[in-house]
Amino acid sequence: MNNDKYIGEAWTLEEIGLDPEERYELTPQEKSKKTREANVQKKKEEGEARIASGEDKTYNVLSLGAGVQSTCLALMAELGEFDAKIDFAVFADTQAEPQQVYDHLNWLETQVSYPIYRVTKGNLTEDSFEVKTHMKTGNKYVNNLIPMHGILPDGKKTAALLRKCTFDYKVTPILREIKERTEIKWRQNWISVNQWIGISQDELQRQKDSPRKWLANRYPLLERKMTRQHCHDWMEEHGYPKSPRSACYYCTFHNDAEWVNLRDQDPVHWGKAVAFDKRLREAHRRDNENMKMEVFLHRSCKPLSEVDFKPKDKDQMDFESECEGMCGI
Repeated sequence: MNNDKYIGEAWTLEEIGLDPEERYELTPQEKSKKTREANVQKKKEEGEARIASGEDKTYNVLSLGAGVQSTCLALMAELGEFDAKIDFAVFADTQAEPQQVYDHLNWLETQVSYPIYRVTKGNLTEDSFEVKTHMKTGNKYVNNLIPMHGILPDGKKTAALLRKCTFDYKVTPILREIKERTEIKWRQNWISVNQWIGISQDELQRQKDSPRKWLANRYPLLERKMTRQHCHDWMEEHGYPKSPRSACYYCTFHNDAEWVNLRDQDPVHWGKAVAFDKRLREAHRRDNENMKMEVFLHRSCKPLSEVDFKPKDKDQMDFESECEGMCGI
């Protein structure tokens, strides 16, 4: 029996990790698997060699939220305070940011020399009320895109329900844009993109490695041990205006101080948040056949207009539960 047909013309037995003396002890499937693994490793080594030689480019891309930390990071990079320069930034628009964030983003574009690309998956506000039908049961349900708090029939309050807003409306559009602009190859398994993320020292728990083989997450503010207040101080020292908080105006992770700020400083979006909160309950009562709880934006499980806010002396929003590390920065 000749098993050479399972090896492939480009590979010797030694190159795919097989001992020629033991070649008949492996099944054709096992040899085929080793061949695939060798091909993957070879492509990785070739890609890394091209990066090391300068034949292929390593990109530095800023994931821009247009809030305090990512704005500070964007401006620090512009002034050359890091060991690399940013090639471009990407801002994912949920179409639910307060107007001051869009105004700030327009200003920021005039302060940096690299391009800032705006991308969007769609209107998160309207998509949150999309009614779907379960394929197996035929029951209707409302698309659970945003986190919500709820009260069960027995009166017990629940934590925020699972949601997909960050991943679907922030992470995915940004990664799609990065892949297109950096020409990531099919099944690329070597790193050619460093994604800069503006997470600060006081939210260290949001840091995580990228699961994508072509991309590495970098946290320059953590490298400098900078907190959110350090970002405020740096911008003030360099003559830049104060940055707004960046988050959807109805984000469930607002702390009470942020809700009060929205109510007192931005009555237009406060009114929209109150209406959105009410509309959520109406939609889930009407269109979610399996929902057995009342849903709310605020953790007190009261209508937003009736909440007795107790703001704490805290500048940040409560993003400790925000798993993707892409909101509020």
